[in-house]
Amino acid sequence: MAERGARTKAATPGGDAADEKSLEQIEAEIEANRAELGDTAAELADKADVKEQAKKQVADTKVKAAAKTEELKQKATAQAEAAKARVTDAAPDSSREGAQRAVEGAQQARAQAAEWARENPVHAAATGAFVGGLVIGWMLARH
Repeated sequence: MAERGARTKAATPGGDAADEKSLEQIEAEIEANRAELGDTAAELADKADVKEQAKKQVADTKVKAAAKTEELKQKATAQAEAAKARVTDAAPDSSREGAQRAVEGAQQARAQAAEWARENPVHAAATGAFVGGLVIGWMLARH
């Protein structure tokens, strides 16, 4: 670089230190622009990689689905425990009454689950798809 500056100085009559400094500034700006251009090109290449973008989207969706599934599982467990507690609290004296109350408790739990599914169709569909996928995967793994 010093050799270049010396050439510039010699090539231009009356060249001084200001000419050499100007050349160094220009070269520094060129290097900065090259680095910025390289970063921009890398960002564009990343955005243009459709396959990688799809993979990121799938991974994000899997994380969200797993979180929602866990939430639904906890709600279902809590509802089942509450129903069990209600049935236990209402324990009858006779076995016939006990059977009848157990049937009523199961029907009530079923009705609550159906109501929840009507109120939350997207969540119910996602849960059903997840459970279906697990069952299919389990069946395929057995073969």
